[in-house]
Amino acid sequence: MPLVYQQNINDHTKIGVWHITEPETYFLTEVSLQGEIKNPNKRVQFLAGRFLLKQLDKRFSVNEVKISNSKKPYLIDGQFHFSVSHSGNYAAAIISERNNAGIDIELPQPKIKSIKHKFVNDSELLIMSTLPMDDYYQHTLVWCIKEAVFKWYGQGQVDFIKHICIESIAEFDNHLQADVVFKKSTDILLIAHAIFFEGYCLVWVM
Repeated sequence: MPLVYQQNINDHTKIGVWHITEPETYFLTEVSLQGEIKNPNKRVQFLAGRFLLKQLDKRFSVNEVKISNSKKPYLIDGQFHFSVSHSGNYAAAIISERNNAGIDIELPQPKIKSIKHKFVNDSELLIMSTLPMDDYYQHTLVWCIKEAVFKWYGQGQVDFIKHICIESIAEFDNHLQADVVFKKSTDILLIAHAIFFEGYCLVWVM
């Protein structure tokens, strides 16, 4: 299938979501499989994510992507900052010519509440309680926000409770916006944007 969601955030940043219905061979016409991925579902997710980067900008040298020691993918030439996420039959990506970026897509499921102690602090529980959605959607939203910030940072060694603190979540024009303070070395205020579509939660941060 083609792109099911695309948005130009500004003149130098784009996001997109691809609904994966194609076999591996479809993506292999433009994307190489890097490393050994035995699980067939994970292989096609990987390929779809890299393929999507190319669809967002034809100049993206997708086969030149390398992985840093902190597991963050990057381009050797540094032409684009980017982030990729996969969940189920969807791949999401964000690319920017100027700014670090992070993206996450997840299918909300009740089981996420069983690990909330790993990523939600007490003040965030109060914020979540004001949101007009099921509690496991609330937990998924918070997880996606923090995962997107983690990818934006890209250097690893991040405590989701201590270093990523959500101060507010509000609804604007059919999407959600969160004020997030990243506290790894010095406080940095970030704005996370979120939408729900086809039952999935999508969050991006710049």
